[in-house]
Amino acid sequence: MAFKMKYKDLNEVVEQLRGAVKAHGKQADTIEKHIKDMDGGSAKKQLSPMKGKISGPCKTAAKRKFKVWPSAYASGWGVRCTKAGGPSKMGKSKKK
Repeated sequence: MAFKMKYKDLNEVVEQLRGAVKAHGKQADTIEKHIKDMDGGSAKKQLSPMKGKISGPCKTAAKRKFKVWPSAYASGWGVRCTKAGGPSKMGKSKKK
């Protein structure tokens, strides 16, 4: 219900922009586009590239390595560990 109120307010802003000056017409168009995107119109839902979770073994290793879990450092280490392929591969360089 809160979203409906926001859309209503944004629509009022668009109407005021259109009535003000011709120069504000582009701003009104931009706001209308964003309103449609919020409604699920033409834009696809964007997902972050690393939407997955930290793997179990990496999370356990991070909990052992850092005193505080969750913390930014521990979570970052867990993500890097997951990307590397597991705790056993952390810190090892790739040989060519």
